[in-house]
Amino acid sequence: MDTCAIGTNSIVSGPIDRQIGTNKSFLRISRFGRLQAVCRLIRSGMTLPSNCFRSALALAVGLGSLSLTAPVAQASDLLQASGVSQPSFPTALALPLPPPPVRIFAITAERRALLNTIRYAEGTWANGDDIGYRIMFGGGLMPSLERHPDRVVRTARYASAAAGAYQFMPFTWNMVSRSLGIAAFGPQVQDQGAIYLIQRRGALALADQGVFSPLLAAKLAPEWASFPTLAGRSFYGQPVKRFHDLKRFYDDNLSRLRDQQPQVTAKVETKPACAPEGSLRCQLEALEKLGPRSRSQNPG
Repeated sequence: MDTCAIGTNSIVSGPIDRQIGTNKSFLRISRFGRLQAVCRLIRSGMTLPSNCFRSALALAVGLGSLSLTAPVAQASDLLQASGVSQPSFPTALALPLPPPPVRIFAITAERRALLNTIRYAEGTWANGDDIGYRIMFGGGLMPSLERHPDRVVRTARYASAAAGAYQFMPFTWNMVSRSLGIAAFGPQVQDQGAIYLIQRRGALALADQGVFSPLLAAKLAPEWASFPTLAGRSFYGQPVKRFHDLKRFYDDNLSRLRDQQPQVTAKVETKPACAPEGSLRCQLEALEKLGPRSRSQNPG
């Protein structure tokens, strides 16, 4: 093979394997030793594809990925001292990445109804009060909404660190906050995080239809254990809400939310009456209102 794949568990493929040796033996070499091995391959006349060169260089300096940062600059100096020509890397790859922009999802009546249904299923509905955003697993309240509490609570049968209106696990919340570029743990932030997870499960388009279907519940079952699968069971073997109970809550909630939406009435502009009525202009406008058939019946 002419391609090269270097990661945490694989070094290279194809002829380079025969030059360097097995993965385990190569990994036992020091970083400088790995770099020397790569340099010997290049100086011996072997042509490495550009992606393979970058991968070998990254692993040689112990990066474990293709990110090019300060250690790569040190490796480049070593390569230059060894007399090995090296490809030029774009300057942009050596710069730190900026933080991701904040993503904001719209909260429609359909999405709010689904969010409320998740809270109902997870036991944090609290009659719609914001105190539900402070509920931890087991029913206790977190002291602050500045951050996820990340505290394991044990009950007679379970132990969990889930917290918030949508019972985010700490590792799930870390992923959500990084992906959305959000901080803190307030109600609006938790809403955004829950919609992101709905989208991540491929269920946002279904949610926007305004119908709580078995398929929608099943798509969210791997995210929220209280939601039933198509078989009616919890994805994780935990207590689960019945689909009909969730649908009844969702339909009632959506109906109330839609009733609260302001009614938009079309504003019709009325044209003032033509004057004087007997003028030729007014007679022509009257014929235009009657249509072409009426004009043909009144040729005069």
